[in-house]
Amino acid sequence: MNAQPDIQQAEIDLTPSAAARVAIIAKKTGKPAILRLAIDGGGCAGFQYKFELAEAPADDDVVTIRDGVSLVVDPMSLDLVRGGAVDYVESLGGAAFQVTNPNAASGCGCGSSFSV
Repeated sequence: MNAQPDIQQAEIDLTPSAAARVAIIAKKTGKPAILRLAIDGGGCAGFQYKFELAEAPADDDVVTIRDGVSLVVDPMSLDLVRGGAVDYVESLGGAAFQVTNPNAASGCGCGSSFSV
């Protein structure tokens, strides 16, 4: 029996727009092009999304790579956003990273917090 390598579907996606924005920010700050998404308790809906540039992925992070940019998510946060996508959206109201989260039962008006 031949051992086949495990092929893992991306558990969370990084859109081309988000990858391009992370690359620009990383270049300006001199940091690696690694965006960390974490979920914290709080916000007006119960949980809130937290974004920051990371120096390196942690050993247990799930990593999604697009166009040379990495999105890293810790296992506990991934449970709350699995199947979603991180996008970068510019509108009249401003520009921000946004999460399309199929696990969110509801969200707040600003899009930065959610409940399950």
